Amino acid sequence: MKEIKTVALIGLGAIGAYFANSIQPHLGDDLRIIAGGDRKKRLEDEGLVINGTQMFFNIVSPDEDTGPADLAIITPKFGNLREALEDIRCQIGPDTAVLVPLNGVESEDVAASYYGDRVLYSLMRVSSVKDKNRVTFNPATSHVEFGEKTNDPDSLSETVIRIRDFFDSVGIKSVIRDDMELAIWEKYVCNVSENQVSALMKIPFGAWGGSADANAMRVMVADEVIRIARRKGIMVSEDYAVNHIDFLKKLPPENMSSTLQDILAGRKTEVEMFAGTVIRLGKETGIDTPLNEFLYHAIKLLEEQSKDTGK
Repeated sequence: MKEIKTVALIGLGAIGAYFANSIQPHLGDDLRIIAGGDRKKRLEDEGLVINGTQMFFNIVSPDEDTGPADLAIITPKFGNLREALEDIRCQIGPDTAVLVPLNGVESEDVAASYYGDRVLYSLMRVSSVKDKNRVTFNPATSHVEFGEKTNDPDSLSETVIRIRDFFDSVGIKSVIRDDMELAIWEKYVCNVSENQVSALMKIPFGAWGGSADANAMRVMVADEVIRIARRKGIMVSEDYAVNHIDFLKKLPPENMSSTLQDILAGRKTEVEMFAGTVIRLGKETGIDTPLNEFLYHAIKLLEEQSKDTGK
């Protein structure tokens, strides 16, 4: 079985930094960070400060012919996914495994329209804080979940075993779920509710365990996503959001969701992938989504205000 010896990563942000931090010390320049133009120059000049340590990487232009990588990890914001899929094309060969551990439920479908069955299912469980060229996260509470759409623990695919063994070798914690589609929808329940409510109310993760009112809003928004998933035959537990509070209480209470970070930094959020997608899927499945419709317009307004004030 061929070992993974080269990795191409595009999207060196909050999620990408998690992978790069562990892979670069082991692979060196065989970790290729794909970036062009001003971003390439900035990364070459400034590097990235990850958990307080400044790191520099092998920055490879999208059109540079290095030969295909064994593993491609694609971690931009969802709105930039198609551009990233194009920019990483030179790194994709017949045997390249592709992971797209983004926040939504449609990333794998989009990536598969480019690279077919080389795309596996994946998601990240990490609470990262990104401030300019600084990223911080707690490795002890972070891991990646990945695999084929369905996985038999006693008969994993060769590709899944290759990636698992590679992650083990570089110190990346990984979980292979039997049902990765269910896992991705469970993460989506969290993202839609936690990101959007926290952005609107400007509250950190500690609010979920510290305020019954904040937690009630989170659970109500999550319920719309759960009902859509179950209507689609993806059997997320009806109590999933309620029980997820046990996990949230383990996170650094001062950490903020990525959507709140985006609002405070004056960046465009992923509201289209959160509330926008929920509204569309709600119409397709016949599930009412009034809370997400409210959040969609509220967060779009916050985007406008943060842009106007230059924050």
